[in-house]
Amino acid sequence: MSAQAAFRTPCSEEFPLAEGGVLVVDGLSLDVRVSSRRKRLGLTVERDGSLTLRAPQKCAVQRAEDFVRGSRRWIDSKLWLSEERRQLHPVRLLHDGEIHRYLGRDYRLLLVDEPGETGGEGAPDGSASPVRLVAGRLRLSRSVAADHRQAQRALAAWYSRVGLRWVQGRLQPWAARMDVPEPVVEVRDLGHRWGTYRTGTGGSGRIALHWAVFQLPMHLVHYVIAHELAHTRVAGHGPEYWRLLGRALPECRQLKAELDELGRRAWMGEVARR
Repeated sequence: MSAQAAFRTPCSEEFPLAEGGVLVVDGLSLDVRVSSRRKRLGLTVERDGSLTLRAPQKCAVQRAEDFVRGSRRWIDSKLWLSEERRQLHPVRLLHDGEIHRYLGRDYRLLLVDEPGETGGEGAPDGSASPVRLVAGRLRLSRSVAADHRQAQRALAAWYSRVGLRWVQGRLQPWAARMDVPEPVVEVRDLGHRWGTYRTGTGGSGRIALHWAVFQLPMHLVHYVIAHELAHTRVAGHGPEYWRLLGRALPECRQLKAELDELGRRAWMGEVARR
């Protein structure tokens, strides 16, 4: 979910770009992603301000450099906008009463003395978990909260578990609505991305969602799901992609703007040292 552009630029096979490489053009450093599904070059300004160049297979380095130079005005404008919308992610202090969000609702943190408890929205097998959502309070083991790294891992793991459980019951209806194959889904840390789609065997592919997306209101989580599902048909973010997404979600442009605004205020895992 980043600023993207795609332009019809032909590619030749002389000195092709390498997947996972870095292309440096006039002081700009771009991570290179090569895909057999792409037919044209594309640029992405990620939420952290880094640049990604997406290219078809066997696209020549010289052609890619010319493309980047020709897109410099667009890149500069998006980098300026990225700075203007600089992230405002909070740092968690983990004190009693601190507000944590799940699916758009606020829950106050309650530190408890038990090292791990069962029941509630905790571990899927009912085993002891240091994080549980019980009776409107997010309960966190006090001993875990005392270690900022352990606390971050425990909270991220909790969001991953409950988020995966939530999304598994909602993916199939969206896939049917968009007339696309239902992919495998996972929830994990994706850095500065809300979601990704990877092509798989049999045409189904795999969607990954960031655990932090489950802090957002449900309608924005649905938008992220639909956004990634659309990539099962279209690789980039060109007009064809937005037409496909717009048929399933007519308000997709407004939802993207709302995600950009709310998303920069979401907690991404930083916990203050004690």
